[in-house]
Amino acid sequence: MKSTVSNKLDNNIAKLRSRRKLSQQQLADEIGVSRKTISTIETGRFTPSVVIALNLAKFFEVSVEEIFELL
Repeated sequence: MKSTVSNKLDNNIAKLRSRRKLSQQQLADEIGVSRKTISTIETGRFTPSVVIALNLAKFFEVSVEEIFELL
């Protein structure tokens, strides 16, 4: 039986940032994290906490599912 659980996460943060013409640093400042945190989330090296994910969704005015997708 094939498992439906995934631990791979994709995201649209770079696209959302681009639409608003924001740098990683500007986004980081807006949601209270470091630029490195934004960078590592965008590249998939770091899975954000629920708090960070919700803050990103609130900032971009979209649902968490519009930012993150399980692969």
